[in-house]
Amino acid sequence: MIAWFSDPTHWTGTDGVFALVVQHLIYSGLALFFSCMIGLPIGLYVGHTGRGVVLIAGLANALRALPSLGLIVLLVILFGPVFASDMAFIVPSIIVLVLLAVPPIMSGAYAGVAAVDPAAVDAARGMGKRPLDILFDVELPCALPLIFSGLRSATLQIISTATIAAYVSLGGLGRLIIDGRAQNDYYQMAAGAVLVGALALIVDLIIGIISRLTVSPGLTRRV
Repeated sequence: MIAWFSDPTHWTGTDGVFALVVQHLIYSGLALFFSCMIGLPIGLYVGHTGRGVVLIAGLANALRALPSLGLIVLLVILFGPVFASDMAFIVPSIIVLVLLAVPPIMSGAYAGVAAVDPAAVDAARGMGKRPLDILFDVELPCALPLIFSGLRSATLQIISTATIAAYVSLGGLGRLIIDGRAQNDYYQMAAGAVLVGALALIVDLIIGIISRLTVSPGLTRRV
């Protein structure tokens, strides 16, 4: 595997590591964006109002139980006649990744808002703040630690699962694993697995740094 990494031809070109990393990040970034657009508002609403708690718990468990590989193949079959380009593979892949990432983001947002000290909410209400003001000025800042926790969990799932996009002929680091298996090149497969793990750790570290800079020290007991 060290020899594989040492070969400069594996790093450049359209099928090189750098190009595959960029593709992997694009798929993951799109999936994370749409997941946040769906999961955060739902989680914040349920946590703020207390309505739909049973529904959000059941939905989260149902989405976690979906078979990723089988679902992406099914969606490719369904979207194949609709799109004549690579969108027939990209859209199903993004959908599957979004379905995987929504539960932790949604659960983190709900748990964060629900865990806010009721005394702080009552104080804000006593000051005449409206419900939306309470949500954005009090509950959301206090919920950031759990929101970031859900975001980190979702990001790790997306980056690790995005490798299945290669199964339906898309790019990304999964290409190293899928192509390596087809060629019985186990060094390439191992290199792909290492790169996916390293990418996940780097992105997780970046989110952790952003979380540390964003969350109030009082909420994390930092001095």
